[in-house]
Amino acid sequence: MFLLNKELVKYPLNLIVHPFNGYWDLKYDRSQKLNLIISFAILFLLALTNILGTQYSGFVVNLFNPDYMNSFMEIVYVVVPVLFWCVANWSLTTLMDGEGKFAEIFTSTCFALIPLVVINFPWIWLSNVISMQESAFYYFSNSLAVAWSIFLLFVGNMTVHQFSPSKTIGTIILTVVAMGFMAFIGLLFFSLVQQIISFVYIIYQELVMRN
Repeated sequence: MFLLNKELVKYPLNLIVHPFNGYWDLKYDRSQKLNLIISFAILFLLALTNILGTQYSGFVVNLFNPDYMNSFMEIVYVVVPVLFWCVANWSLTTLMDGEGKFAEIFTSTCFALIPLVVINFPWIWLSNVISMQESAFYYFSNSLAVAWSIFLLFVGNMTVHQFSPSKTIGTIILTVVAMGFMAFIGLLFFSLVQQIISFVYIIYQELVMRN
C-alpha cells in the first residue's frame, strides 16, 4: 500500500518535469489500471481545487460570489471539457491513423492537468495574504499553469498517437473545433428537450383545466 501511494504521487510529478519520457512510459511501460486510478484522482483534485478556489480565494483575486457557488457545476466545468476533448480527439485520430486508444487519450489528458493543481492549489491560500500589487504574481502563476498544461497536452497527444509535431498541432486544432461542434449539438439537444417538456406540460394543463 505504501508503494502504491508513493507511485500515485511520484510518477505524475516526474511526468510533468520529463514529459517525453513520462508519456512514453505511460503508453508502453505502465499498468493501464494504475494510470486510470491516477487519472481519476487528478480529476478529483482539480475539481476540488476549483471548488476551494471559488470559496476561499482572497477577495483581491476572487471574482466569484461564494454565496452563489455551486459545487456540482464546478465539477461539471472540469469533467465535461475533459470528456468532450477525449471523445473528439479519439473520433478524429481514429480517422487519421492515430495509435492512441480512448483510455490512453483519457489518461494522457488527465496527466496534462497536473500543473493546474500543483500551481493553483497553494495560491488559494496565498491569495488571502497578498496585496493588489502582488496579485500580478497570482495571475502569472495561473497563466504559467495553463501554458504548462497545454504543452503537456501537446506532448501527450503526440506520443500517444505517434504523430509528428505538425500533425499533432493540426489534430489539436481540429479537436477544439469538434468540441465546439459537440457543445453546439449538446445545447441544441437540451433546448429541444426543454421545449418538448414545456409543450407536454402545457397540453397537460389544458387537459386538466378542461376536466
